[in-house]
Amino acid sequence: MRKSMLMALVPIAALLAAACGSSSKTTTTHAKSPTSTGSTSSSSSSGGVTITTKTIKPYGAVLVNSSGHTLYVFAPDKAKKVTCVSACASIWPPAKLSSGTKASGSGQVKSSLLGSDPNPSGASVATYNGWPLYTYVADTAPGVAHGEAINSSGGLWYVISPSGKVIKSKGSSSS
Repeated sequence: MRKSMLMALVPIAALLAAACGSSSKTTTTHAKSPTSTGSTSSSSSSGGVTITTKTIKPYGAVLVNSSGHTLYVFAPDKAKKVTCVSACASIWPPAKLSSGTKASGSGQVKSSLLGSDPNPSGASVATYNGWPLYTYVADTAPGVAHGEAINSSGGLWYVISPSGKVIKSKGSSSS
């Protein structure tokens, strides 16, 4: 009995540790786990962030970081500025840039859409078509998008296509 209780608590403790002790309430509802195919990979430059692409079913080609982890946009950012900070950023870590570095792209990434935005917590965050980019702590493996279309940390989260359009559901997108 004691061993089974311990085994049940391990995943919960891991998620809490990944959230860095966040005390903000989040609502996460996961859709059926998507699968991925067709990766384009590259390495990250020193202190910079490399943005590339990966096909993740059912969303198609989406932006990922150099480790293959899905990048998301936060609807409250409105393609203008970083608004996910503090507890939010412990669940949705921003694609941080070291001082004086820029994001680079490979695969289907359009260099003209890459940029950066000041992070209220310091330094800068990589952007794409004006949208600050984030990863999600529940995406523990490359090629998954558990954060797509969930309401968490005060807003909705979406994957973004190489064209710079926000993918709100399979087959539809909005800028």
